[in-house]
Amino acid sequence: MKLIVGSDHAGYELKTRLIKELSLAGEAVEDYGTSTEESCDYPDIGLKVAERVAKDQKALGILICGTGIGMSITANKVPGIRAALAYNTYSAQYAREHNDANILVLPGRVFGKEMSLAMIRAWLGTRFAGERHQRRIDKISDIEKKYIQPAKEKA
Repeated sequence: MKLIVGSDHAGYELKTRLIKELSLAGEAVEDYGTSTEESCDYPDIGLKVAERVAKDQKALGILICGTGIGMSITANKVPGIRAALAYNTYSAQYAREHNDANILVLPGRVFGKEMSLAMIRAWLGTRFAGERHQRRIDKISDIEKKYIQPAKEKA
């Protein structure tokens, strides 16, 4: 499994520290930016990561911005993405177990490396429970399909 990681400037420092720790732990990590603390627009990074994760069902994503809210909104615009903003290990675990979240969003200005790693470990260490939860994921997919215009209609 690959971890596709991205942040804006507010999450850059935390992202850099997390990538180092995750790599040392043997995780395959791809960094999708940003590469400096210079101000940048979170939708640009969030979209890159979300599109990459949507194309590869074996990949998972981690996004970081100041509060995590902007990245969550952005990533969830991409069909097939279920990005979940976590503020503790409980929410990270249940994002995976009940919602099959394929992107974990972290608030870069709220927690440090240790708490963020704990949330990532809880998320990665949890499997999707399926059953009644799959029915709900299917309903989310139906909502996406309802609001996605076919390419012919957009032209």
